[in-house]
Formats: sequence, C-alpha cells, structure tokens
Amino acid sequence: MKLFLRHRLARYVDRLGELEFLLSRPDIMADMGQFLALSREHNDVAAVAQRYQRYLQREKDRDDAQTLCADAGSDEDMATLAREEMAAAQAELDELEGELLRMLLPRDPDDARPALLEIRAGTGGDESALFAADLLRMYLRYCDRRGWKPTVVSESASELGGYKEVVVRIESRDAATPGVPGATGVFGTLKFESGGHRVQRVPVTEAQGRIHTSACTVAVMAEPDEEQAIALLPSDLRIDTYRSSGAGGQHINKTDSAVRITHLPTGIVAECQDGRSQHSNKAQALRVLVARIQDKERAQRAAKESAHRKSLIGSGDRSDRIRTYNFPQGRLTDHRINLTLYKLGDILDGDLDDVVSALHAFEANNALAELELAGAA
Repeated sequence: MKLFLRHRLARYVDRLGELEFLLSRPDIMADMGQFLALSREHNDVAAVAQRYQRYLQREKDRDDAQTLCADAGSDEDMATLAREEMAAAQAELDELEGELLRMLLPRDPDDARPALLEIRAGTGGDESALFAADLLRMYLRYCDRRGWKPTVVSESASELGGYKEVVVRIESRDAATPGVPGATGVFGTLKFESGGHRVQRVPVTEAQGRIHTSACTVAVMAEPDEEQAIALLPSDLRIDTYRSSGAGGQHINKTDSAVRITHLPTGIVAECQDGRSQHSNKAQALRVLVARIQDKERAQRAAKESAHRKSLIGSGDRSDRIRTYNFPQGRLTDHRINLTLYKLGDILDGDLDDVVSALHAFEANNALAELELAGAA
C-alpha cells in the first residue's frame, strides 16, 4: 500500500479515538443535535478505521509467517503451514486494500438516492423515437435484473410506437448495488448513463436497406431529498392543466388532470399525466422539476470544479454522443473510456453490468489519481 494512503488511513484511526472521547462527554450527550452529528461521523470513520486495523493485523500475520517460514529449516510441515498462512494473509490484504481504496474515494451524498431516468428522442425522427423505446426497454430489463422498482412518471408516445420523451422513477429495495465499484444505490449506479446515445442500424421505415444514424439523450437525475430539496417560490412557477392524451379510459378523456409546470427563472419544464388525479400529477411533476433544477445546478458546480467532470447530458444531435449502438456489427462502444463490447443483443436485453462497472472503475481510478496528487501536495 502506498505511503500517502497509509498516512490518510492513520488519520481515521486517530479521529476514531477523538470521536469516542467526545461522545463520552456529558455536555455532548446533552446536546442531541451535536451528539447525532458526531454519532454519524463516528459510524463512517469507524468503518474505515476498523478495516485499516484489520489490514495492519493481517500484514503482521503475513510478516510473522514469512519469518516462521525462513526459520523452519528442515521442518517441511512447519514451512508448509507458514506458506499457507502467508498466501491467505496476502489474499485478504489485497481484498482489504481494494475496499479501503473505495472507502477513501469522495462520495456523492446523492448516490444512494432513487433516480429519475429521462429519455428523449433527438436527431432521426421516427427512428429516434423507436430507439428511445429500445433504450427504455434496456433500462427496464436492467432494473428487473437488479431487483429495482421502476415507475413511469410521464411519457409522450410517437405514432410508430416509440417515445418522444419518457421519464421513469427508479427506486431500489436494497441500498447496495453488488458488483459495481463505488455504487451505493440507483443514482450512484446509473449516473454515468447521462449523455447522447447514438444508434446505427437499418430503420423499419427504410425501404432500401440503408443504415441510418439516429440519436437520443439520456439524463439520470437524483430524486430530491424532501428535507434538503430547494424551495420553489410560487411566483416562479406557471402551472398549466390540460386533458391527458393516450390510453386511460373515460376518466382521462373527460378531465383536465394532466399538469405542466414551468420554472420561470430557468425555463425548465416538467409535466405529468399518468396519475389518476390532478393532485397526484402536480406532486409528481414538482418532483421531476426540482430534480431537473438540482441536476442543472450540479452540472454547473461540477463544471466550475473541474473541466473533465462537466455535465454529460447532450443536445440530442448526432455529433454529441457518449455511446454508439451499432446493430450491423453487434457492437456497443462507450467513447468516454474507449470500451467496445460485441454483445449488443445481451446489452439491449438489460445486461449492462460490464458497461456500468467499467465506467465506475474508470471514475474510481481518476478519483484515486487525484487523491494521490492531493496527498503528494
């Protein structure tokens, strides 16, 4: 393990001792707000400190076994036991080092939040709308694999069965996401899906068999925490009601239950028509609106903090792409990390693990490099 990491981890051990002392003080226990804040910090610090202490213990076990092996001489049984202990300790050390590295990486507090997934048709007309439906199916299948619960918030269908726009709320029954480094929830897992998605294939509307290129944009936004969500002034909102379109029976055809809300200062719009009442549609539209406003603010902060962490959401133009789905070659390429997989059918059927894991591993490596630079400074 690198020296700068050891120094950083040692500070967690020191801080754990400080926190345990503070939490034992009567004046701290009498101040419930301060006590709870320190208790939360204690839980976070203890998780890292305890893993590091285990790492140091197994490191000592390995070194002791190495010494024992060297001193075993002609005692082959003793040497064999020592080598087995060395191998077991080293295997656990490798695993612990990976865990500790992930624990040290900066965490986005929104990673554990449910997500709002927005897919919009871009360049390509009807074919783009059909591709939006394919992307929706891919993500819904991925949700099914993960055991997540997706709910369609709003949709605008195209004439050929695709989508001009669709918004889906996704929540997890389990905050952890196995197999994805650094991911702790729906938003944390899917946040790198935001951006322009390009498809190359022969559209169903193409009579001469020519390959066309179309594009959609995907935006993944953390669902706002109601306790921390930004406050919207009523004077900043324009709320329009209208009659819902699409399937839904007589209720939808006879009432103005659909709601469209415009945030006047930013021009951001959200709408919902899938609920059975105007009240529920308004509440859902407000939730989407706040998520979009916060996502815009997040992108602006990221752009200021670091140029390469800018927002990945695009305009829907062919040239603005993070990923290409090439049907003739059965190929998916993520251009941000130069990842190419020849399993397009499986991916579109929801097998996104290889893509998601590669993106998170790439981001973790970048974050670790920044951490090392900060440690060297």
